[in-house]
Amino acid sequence: MPYSTVIYTKKDHVASIALNRPEAGNRINLKLAQELEAVGNQVNQDEAVYVVLLTGAGNKAFCQGGEPEESGAVCSAAEAVAGIGKPVIAAINGDALGQGLELVLSADIRLASDKAKFGFPEVSKGVIPSDGGTQRLPRIVGKAKALELILAAETINAGEALGIGLVSRVVEGAKLAGEAEALAETIAGKGPVALRFIKEAVNKGLELTLEQGLRLEADLYFLLHTTADRTEGITAFLEKRKPRFKGK
Repeated sequence: MPYSTVIYTKKDHVASIALNRPEAGNRINLKLAQELEAVGNQVNQDEAVYVVLLTGAGNKAFCQGGEPEESGAVCSAAEAVAGIGKPVIAAINGDALGQGLELVLSADIRLASDKAKFGFPEVSKGVIPSDGGTQRLPRIVGKAKALELILAAETINAGEALGIGLVSRVVEGAKLAGEAEALAETIAGKGPVALRFIKEAVNKGLELTLEQGLRLEADLYFLLHTTADRTEGITAFLEKRKPRFKGK
């Protein structure tokens, strides 16, 4: 399926999605949000995709926010990414502001260029983040720091983002794409069913009590034992070879 505001490519078991409005700072408009949702559905239905890599086209911005006239719930790009059932790595190659930061928060792993900046400027305009920012940010960096960033409309650099746990790695800009691709390929070499179950266990577990989370983990662990991939993993280990997973 052809897209105009996103670039979708696939290599081996890694799918790459690039926001493709560089002339507009990769800002999110209704078309882009709709195409992200379509791409997310395509990825979820493709058993050959194990990992997703998300970035922005160009070298100036990951995503500088949403188009003012199209901001709001009708244009939820973050939900489209959050709904992807495979691990999503965000390679943040430039500024991630407003809805752009909300998109970053919906990914599972975040790598940032050393030139990237992050922030929620919404309150300066008399509004609040509306695509999950008030909910996902405190779950990642904690309540106090999240409130400080949102209430003060503060913009932070990549080093500060690393310090508060917003991103897990900061990379020199020219090396970001290579490191993100290498990480994606490393993860894609693991059992795809196990990858999906790990994402489910962690994400759902955050909303559960510890006892409930442990039960979920155990259920998924035993369910994994019924899969062909689990059998292949054990067989490959005993035969001292690389496993040939099929995602089943």
